[in-house]
Amino acid sequence: MSARRGKKEKDGATLVIRREEGAEHGHHGGAWKVAYADFVTAMMAFFLLMWLLNATTEEQKMGIAQYFAPVNVFGNDNSGSGKPFAGTDIVSDGSAVGKAGTPTVPQVERSYPPEEEDLPDEGEPHQAIFAEGGAFPNRFDAGGRFADPRTAGAGGEQATEGAVEALERQAAAEAEAEALEQAAEAIRAAVTADPALAELARQLAVDVTPEGLRLQLLDSEGQPMFALGSSRPNEAAKALIAKVAPVLARLGNPITIAGHTDATPFRSGSGVTNWELSADRANAARRLLIEAGVPEARIQGISGRADRDLLLPADPRAAANRRVAILVQRAALAAPAVPPVN
Repeated sequence: MSARRGKKEKDGATLVIRREEGAEHGHHGGAWKVAYADFVTAMMAFFLLMWLLNATTEEQKMGIAQYFAPVNVFGNDNSGSGKPFAGTDIVSDGSAVGKAGTPTVPQVERSYPPEEEDLPDEGEPHQAIFAEGGAFPNRFDAGGRFADPRTAGAGGEQATEGAVEALERQAAAEAEAEALEQAAEAIRAAVTADPALAELARQLAVDVTPEGLRLQLLDSEGQPMFALGSSRPNEAAKALIAKVAPVLARLGNPITIAGHTDATPFRSGSGVTNWELSADRANAARRLLIEAGVPEARIQGISGRADRDLLLPADPRAAANRRVAILVQRAALAAPAVPPVN
């Protein structure tokens, strides 16, 4: 009975089970992040310093060292004590020489010129004030770089005149280039606007070169400017020259004319060669320009180039190599040439 009762009591006992749930640990903070960031920053600064030391020269290093070094305003030496004269003055022990004790510094009175002394006039150089003593040298007198404009010599005037002349030449060259471009456009417009010259427009080459405005009257297959083997211009050459002459007459620049032939040998029983033929054709163009209104004094010379300056070197016998070139020279490049032959 007692055993059964004890078992029953044991079976009916209330069992209390206590379960502890795992709680989250408290926040430990981000101090390690700060330390790691400081470490990375220090490493970056270290490698940057190493790179700078390798990239700079010895002179640059000395300049940087002097910039960050302590400065002694009373001398050239740096003072670790932060005092003038490296921490030593005239009354310090051991600074005196001999047995006489601390030396005395004599007082020197400054001398001033008397008030009644006359100073130089305004127009005289200021150095005359100290002419007697010789002190106060003029440190600004370095080869005349800081000379008084009122006392400047002829060298300064010549330099100023040279600069003004250079500016004037540049302005004149720009104006001349613009005038030549306008003349080229006017010639092209005049030729293309004339129905009678529509077929000849492609035989007139107009361009502006470093030498000036160049007009070239070109032969073409079936339409030459001169009769074969002759210096007599045909009607096409006369019409083109008459059309461009008024534009050339308005320009004041000198004119040169050059005749050119192709590489075909000129056969004549009189001994005339391509040299004479090209020069005669240039002279014939000169006469046409004068007849059309170009002043004779403007034409500085003519020349015959024969076949030495081919327009189409790859095709020496091409018709375009036979041409007459009229050059309106730039004023800066104008030079006397071979005088024309009437």
